[in-house]
Amino acid sequence: MTITLEPWGPVEPLEPALSVRQVLALERVLAGEPEVVAGAGHLDRPVRWVHVAEAADVGVMLSGGEMVLTTGVLLAGDENAQTEYIRSLHRAEAAAVVLGLGRAFPSPPDVMRRAAERCGLPMVVLHRPFPFAELTEEVQSRLVRRKFAAVSLSEAVRTALTALITAGAPLQLLLDEVAQHAACPVVVTNLAHRVLATAGERSAVDDVLRDWERIARQAGGSEGDGWIRAELGGRGERWGQIMLCGHRGDTAGGRLLADRAAEALVLHRMLGGTSAHTWEEQSAQSLLTDLVSGVVPARQLLPRARAAGLPVNRRTFVPLVVRGGEPAQLERMLRLLGMPGLVAELADGATAVLLSLARDQDAEALAAHFAARLRTESGDSRTVVAAAAPRIVWDDVSAGLREAQHVADAVADSSAALDLPAVVRLKDVHLRGLVRLLRDDPHVQSFAERELDGLLCAAGDDLLAVLRTYLATGRNKSRTAQLHHVSRPALYRRLEAIEGRLGVDLDDFEQAASVHIALLAHDAQQS
Repeated sequence: MTITLEPWGPVEPLEPALSVRQVLALERVLAGEPEVVAGAGHLDRPVRWVHVAEAADVGVMLSGGEMVLTTGVLLAGDENAQTEYIRSLHRAEAAAVVLGLGRAFPSPPDVMRRAAERCGLPMVVLHRPFPFAELTEEVQSRLVRRKFAAVSLSEAVRTALTALITAGAPLQLLLDEVAQHAACPVVVTNLAHRVLATAGERSAVDDVLRDWERIARQAGGSEGDGWIRAELGGRGERWGQIMLCGHRGDTAGGRLLADRAAEALVLHRMLGGTSAHTWEEQSAQSLLTDLVSGVVPARQLLPRARAAGLPVNRRTFVPLVVRGGEPAQLERMLRLLGMPGLVAELADGATAVLLSLARDQDAEALAAHFAARLRTESGDSRTVVAAAAPRIVWDDVSAGLREAQHVADAVADSSAALDLPAVVRLKDVHLRGLVRLLRDDPHVQSFAERELDGLLCAAGDDLLAVLRTYLATGRNKSRTAQLHHVSRPALYRRLEAIEGRLGVDLDDFEQAASVHIALLAHDAQQS
């Protein structure tokens, strides 16, 4: 299938301006011995252009953001004109006014200085003669270079992200590309400031997430110190934001990069048919998968859990693994019961659920209530909710999730008519759980093959099934014959064939137990 992308629109970056402070720090300007005599608190205003003008009504010729250079020759001796001159610059939203001292004004004029201070307009005087042409040439060339660099950056980012989107790349690859251009952590959140995805150097990202609660509280404030945001949304709906955390380049370039990234994420969502909710699922899945695998220490995952919206301070954690329930269904159940937690689909149809409960709540009773409601809502009695013992220390959560997964696996394919409780724990899986833990041990594998050698062939499949049922029912011949829809004499003949192939007496408890353990190990290895 060929996907044709519509243009994202014209490149309209905010012009990458120099600030008044940066202009005054230029070597050519320093040669004129500049002194800020008013508006010193507004030196970070952006300078969009430099304009040399001696006209008293210069304000009507400005469009905002200009640094106006003048000698004031037409203003000398007229205080009203001087005041109106400053006011007109303020109305035109000029960035600053630079006055070259000389014959017109041998010293900074108090009237202009006071007017500029009242307006909050930076006013700078040059104590040494200075050719304005050099300043305009220097600043204009720098502005042009910066604007060209901004457009080049915009096109480079757009091209790279478009290529990833058309190749069907996942969200993470897009964010990695953005983080590489931004050279800082990148965070995507929903409207509640819950972290959906991150990119960047892992240690730097962890530092950001560790302080995420404070950052999230300030997320609606103004940008500063390299914290640059862009909204995510379309068709009148806003559903999240992307944030550059600690961008060290100029603000305009960072904002442009954030805007391009936001456009790409929205396009990625539209073409992929995904949603912000799907990104939340991916975030939870990544976190819980890392916890289950144990590859990343739990302590290092704590900032991610906190930023994902999971309460972690003074909590009791209940690790669950569910078989027979859809992740979306489990999330709805948590919301319905008012239980904070994360849900993520694991391999082989299992779903991990990590509950976070207050310390004064009865964790085991609430887990049982959750399981009972889930079975009732799903209408499937085969739904299995496996649990580990509640954990009060975050570092123990990984082991708890692995234990719950082990319990769920131990009963997953059991053909035994087990009367399982609403929540299955390690003590409920008995020998089957132990054998599953040891299934990869070479000695156990050899034992299973040795004990079952006579039946481990295509011709023995039917007999193996009969043996499995016979042992699972506690060697109940009537029940076994009923389940396999055969007569008692026919079952006796099959049991005799099994005993002959294996060389065992199934009426002998020890020999039957040995075969039963071997069969459990064989089934565990096959699954």
